[in-house]
Amino acid sequence: MNVKTKKKLEEEFIAQQRAALLQAKKDIEERLSSFATQSKENKGEWSSNMPNFDEGTSLEEEADEVEEFGMRLALEKNMEEQLKAIDLALSKIKKGTYGFCEKCGKPIPRSRLKAYPQANFCQKCK
Repeated sequence: MNVKTKKKLEEEFIAQQRAALLQAKKDIEERLSSFATQSKENKGEWSSNMPNFDEGTSLEEEADEVEEFGMRLALEKNMEEQLKAIDLALSKIKKGTYGFCEKCGKPIPRSRLKAYPQANFCQKCK
């Protein structure tokens, strides 16, 4: 395989990874928007919507809604972290540093990047 062919294959792989990252970001943002509101002041931050208690709601219903709100907060935090990792990977693609371990500097195997496109570390350094 000549250098041009190798470079073309690498460019295709990066384009596929970028597309996968953008799709994952879109999916997470859509899911987040179903129960949270994106901050206008702080990019990348979301706020879970607190349940709106109606007059006459039983204490049991209110307790269920508060419990659900707690679960939403945990899910929101996890999804925000995923979005940050995706944004970092997209930034690395722009800079040309995508696919290299942040600890040892060696290339991250393609199989790992295909399974987890926002990987920052190789399996050994993980």
